[in-house]
Amino acid sequence: VQLQAYGGGLVQPGGSLRLSCAASGSIFAIDTMNWYRQAPGKQRELVATITSGGVTNYIESVKGRFTISRDNAKNTTYLQMNSLKPEDTAVYYCNANIKAAYWQTWKQHWGQGTLVTVSS
Repeated sequence: VQLQAYGGGLVQPGGSLRLSCAASGSIFAIDTMNWYRQAPGKQRELVATITSGGVTNYIESVKGRFTISRDNAKNTTYLQMNSLKPEDTAVYYCNANIKAAYWQTWKQHWGQGTLVTVSS
């Protein structure tokens, strides 16, 4: 199983970006999907979560600006980021709990990071 994240880039303050993260390989089921970020010199933090049923949760600093969603048919999660601020600059990682086959246990998988830079 692999997670592939993409969509990062350079954007001006107030701008928008949409990150995508697609899971591929042997997949029986995907439970919670998450987006984390790690800014330079800081610890990685959980930004947004979406359950298999579509329930979402966000850290306070992105509420009202970021929207997490998922397309279960495509095994993909998205992070729509609006009204971006310089403090949103970080490497963003996707993460998901995946079961490769019905008899296997849930395992946590990470995608490679994608860099988001918010600067004028």
